[in-house]
Amino acid sequence: MSFFKNRAGGQPRAKRSPEPSGTLGRKNSTGSEPPSPGGQSGPKPLYLSRPFSDAALVKGNFKTIVMQPKYVDPNEWVAVNIFDFYTNLNEFYGCLTECCTQQSCPTMAAGPSLNYVWIQDRKKVTLSAPTYIDSVMSTVQNLLDDENVFPTKDSKPFDENTFHRTVHDIYIQLLRVFAHLYHAHYPHILHLRAEPHFNSLFAHFLAFGAQYHLFDERDIRGEPNAPVGVGLLWERWKTVGILEG
Repeated sequence: MSFFKNRAGGQPRAKRSPEPSGTLGRKNSTGSEPPSPGGQSGPKPLYLSRPFSDAALVKGNFKTIVMQPKYVDPNEWVAVNIFDFYTNLNEFYGCLTECCTQQSCPTMAAGPSLNYVWIQDRKKVTLSAPTYIDSVMSTVQNLLDDENVFPTKDSKPFDENTFHRTVHDIYIQLLRVFAHLYHAHYPHILHLRAEPHFNSLFAHFLAFGAQYHLFDERDIRGEPNAPVGVGLLWERWKTVGILEG
């Protein structure tokens, strides 16, 4: 029986708001809006401040929990973790939808001078964060439901020619959702007393992605004139040994 099928089978699809057309991938949502004047100034984000940056459910290095179990197919292992990261992040976002609105988050901001944009019909489109996130989550759900991408039958193998590219694109978009929630909604996460859970989920996500080469360093760092806010958190966790240096 498929290892992935045990996790993915029978999961209901969450209803989402309408999203813009386009396929999932860096080419369809890359870049940023022009930096805001004085965008780099301001107080230190709470997610970079102690004790919040150190709050976690798991102590120590995440290396051991991302290692592929013996006798498990590598693609199955990646697939089941993609499913779990998507499901857990989607549940966190569901707790924050009242805070993440068209009015509070008119752009998909992920840093003081970084706003992710969507590419639709070869044009850059600035979307509000809830529209962008709903688009990402709906597209990922459609991919998870697609037997040609994430097969759940033993007789159907993963497509070696396209699978890694697909999961890489999924990973980049989920990373951007994490980045927005940290940048714009970490105080709300603190209010829910969920920072140990959210930090542990993100650290696990980063450790797994690094282990299986599912994102590039520039995806977490950003560009010099538009850095990703959580890039500094990634650096801190490497320094203290939570993530591999």
